[in-house]
Amino acid sequence: MEASVILPILKKKLAFLSGGKDRRSGLILTIPLCLEQTNMDELSVTLDYLLSIPSEKCKARGFTVIVDGRKSQWNVVKTVVLMLQNVVPAEVSLVCVVKPDEFWDKKVTHFCFWKEKDRLGFEVILVSANKLTRYIEPCQLTEDFGGSLTYDHMDWLNKRLVFEKFTKESTSLLDELALINNGSDKGNQQEKERSVDLNFLPSVDPETVLQTGHELLSELQQRRFNGSDGGVSWSPMDDELLAQPQVMKLLDSLREQYTRYQEVCRQRSKRTQLEEIQQKVMQVVNWLEGPGSEQLRAQWGIGDSIRASQALQQKHEEIESQHSEWFAVYVELNQQIAALLNAGDEEDLVELKSLQQQLSDVCYRQASQLEFRQNLLQAALEFHGVAQDLSQQLDGLLGMLCVDVAPADGASIQQTLKLLEEKLKSVDVGLQGLREKGQGLLDQISNQASWAYGKDVTIENKENVDHIQGVMEDMQLRKQRCEDMVDVRRLKMLQMVQLFKCEEDAAQAVEWLSELLDALLKTHTRLGDDAQETKVLLEKHRKFVDVAQSTYDYGRQLLQATVVLCQSLRCTSRSSGDTLPRLNRVWKQFTVASEERVHRLEMAIAFHSNAEKILQDCPEEPETMNDEEQFDEIEAVGKSLLDRLTVPVVYPDGTEQYFGSPSDMASTAEHIRDRMKLVSLKRQQLRHPEMVPTES
Repeated sequence: MEASVILPILKKKLAFLSGGKDRRSGLILTIPLCLEQTNMDELSVTLDYLLSIPSEKCKARGFTVIVDGRKSQWNVVKTVVLMLQNVVPAEVSLVCVVKPDEFWDKKVTHFCFWKEKDRLGFEVILVSANKLTRYIEPCQLTEDFGGSLTYDHMDWLNKRLVFEKFTKESTSLLDELALINNGSDKGNQQEKERSVDLNFLPSVDPETVLQTGHELLSELQQRRFNGSDGGVSWSPMDDELLAQPQVMKLLDSLREQYTRYQEVCRQRSKRTQLEEIQQKVMQVVNWLEGPGSEQLRAQWGIGDSIRASQALQQKHEEIESQHSEWFAVYVELNQQIAALLNAGDEEDLVELKSLQQQLSDVCYRQASQLEFRQNLLQAALEFHGVAQDLSQQLDGLLGMLCVDVAPADGASIQQTLKLLEEKLKSVDVGLQGLREKGQGLLDQISNQASWAYGKDVTIENKENVDHIQGVMEDMQLRKQRCEDMVDVRRLKMLQMVQLFKCEEDAAQAVEWLSELLDALLKTHTRLGDDAQETKVLLEKHRKFVDVAQSTYDYGRQLLQATVVLCQSLRCTSRSSGDTLPRLNRVWKQFTVASEERVHRLEMAIAFHSNAEKILQDCPEEPETMNDEEQFDEIEAVGKSLLDRLTVPVVYPDGTEQYFGSPSDMASTAEHIRDRMKLVSLKRQQLRHPEMVPTES
């Protein structure tokens, strides 16, 4: 039984020989049970293998078996002990069952191993781990039982595998080398038999086997020396010590046979190397000009998408991989031929050079075609990649154009328009890139006939050319449709910007008109101190009204423009329901207030003009000065003007608003009363001249 056959079982460490010995110099066999259920068949196989390792002399001294049951159940321990009766009854002299401290006390009473000693054939004792040294020296126990003996199961297993492998390989190799060497020693066999011997090679590398043997021997010798050192706790088993001369004997035999084999190989190599090179050269040439060329002839398409081009690339990589194997053979053959040319006989030079030239021509031609095909497929992949990206860009642009524009303000429209222009520019760049990639691919396809090996590829090339041109034309048409839609959308968005601007300006016109109304009511309160000043105020007011009229007309024009734009855009204007009524309402209020202002200024002009005529001392108009009706008219106008100052402006909606503040109105009224007092005084003077004061 070999360790490699049951390696998974041995790795489980169901049992092991640590190298420790009992007081009778018998080997210690340890069975570490675990919490999981132990597979008894695997344990039996492990024990059979371990017991096959020691020599018969070592087995005769008997075994001490340590069953570590601290982590297992009593029924498992009992089964293992009973199994030892069938596996190694004659070799077992003592079985030490390591028990947990108090776990089995009650269960042990049901089964006493000492009563079964005669039936089992060996003695079984239950012992705690700390009392195991009563039967075995601490230096012979592993660390698991409080001893000082070091044991590495995986290290032992690896070394065991190496030893068995070396023994098996070296024995087989010796037989093969002996067969080869003996066949070569006959010398006078027929040429056919020599050819058979020449083709027969060892199944394993002799150098590798020799190196493995030397390393194994070095390891065994080192473990032996370390075992004799008191500072190291490893103690090799007898079979390990006995393995050293066995390994040494195998190594000596291997070296002898390998030396003879090398000499045979050198002699045969000189005789057959040229024949092998000729055969390999023809194999390379026949494959490249046969199956290799057929593979390239069958691959002419470029695919109609990225996925199709990638699939063709993958197929081409498989073809290249197959060619690479033959190219590697070519490189090796070329080196061999070069070496033979440097050291070959004169009659072989012509043939070797001819072989070298033929091989190089075929390989270089085939490599060029592979590279050309790879470049063509890469160009096709890049073309389809650009086409796919451009198609996605066009889809995104079309999706953006198909969504109705419903921005909140002009700024958002400008931002959307900018994004639209950027996308269109990106499409232009993508289409230009597609044309460049497509033209480059078409140029490469036009050169494809140069490596067609006589095959007419016009039909296949036409399909590829039609596909490339069709993709470019389709992208051009899609781009043109998007451009047309962008032009329509751009016009619509510019109209919407204009619509928002008109609405904003119309709202601003309403604000301006409201400010003019507010200024009219709050600051245009003076009526002038005389007729001239009042006329100036009236003229300024008319200009002020002209400004308001222009603002109102501007707002109306803007609102009319919004109506036209809304009709063009087929949307409802927000101004028609809000701005226009506000504009009309403010304008009506301004008109009423303006008319009231005009009436007051005109009455003030009439009042000041008549009063100034009365108050002027004009001797050339005595009749006018003495006209009582004129005095009555001035007084009536003044009173009417005073009354008007106290009356608010009444708007069409019934609301009222006063001009200026009460203090402003009081100041104006006080000035009118003062002027009326002067007129009244002048009237009294005219009635009673004697009351005119004389100049002193």
